[in-house]
Amino acid sequence: MNQQRPINLDLTKFSFPLPALTSITHRVAGVILFVGIIFLLCTLSGSLESAEGFAAAKQSMTTGFGSFITWGLLSALAFHFVAGIKHLFMDFGIGETKESGKVAAIITIILSVVLIALAGVWVWA
Repeated sequence: MNQQRPINLDLTKFSFPLPALTSITHRVAGVILFVGIIFLLCTLSGSLESAEGFAAAKQSMTTGFGSFITWGLLSALAFHFVAGIKHLFMDFGIGETKESGKVAAIITIILSVVLIALAGVWVWA
C-alpha cells in the first residue's frame, strides 16, 4: 500500500482556473434552482387555494426576505442560463481551447452580473 498517497485532500489549497470555477458555479446554480422550485411550487399551490392564500403568497413574496429569495432564484437562473449557452457553444466545438475557455468564462461572468443587476432592479423597483 502506498503511504505517500494523500488521505484527505484540502480543496482550499488548490487554485482552480476560471473556467473550472464557472463550471462548478453552473452546477451549484442548478442545485439552487432545483431546490428553489420546491418552494415556488408550494407558494403557487397556496396562492391557488383561496383569495386569502393568494394574499399570503403575495405578502410573503413582497417582503424583504421574500424579495431576497426571489432575487436569489432569478440570479441563479440568469447565471445558469448564460453558462448553459456557453456549454451549448462548446458542444458545437466553439470555445474548447484553453484560451477561448477563459474568454468564454469571463464573458459568462460579465453577462451574468449584468442580468443579476437587472433582476435586482426589477425585484426591488
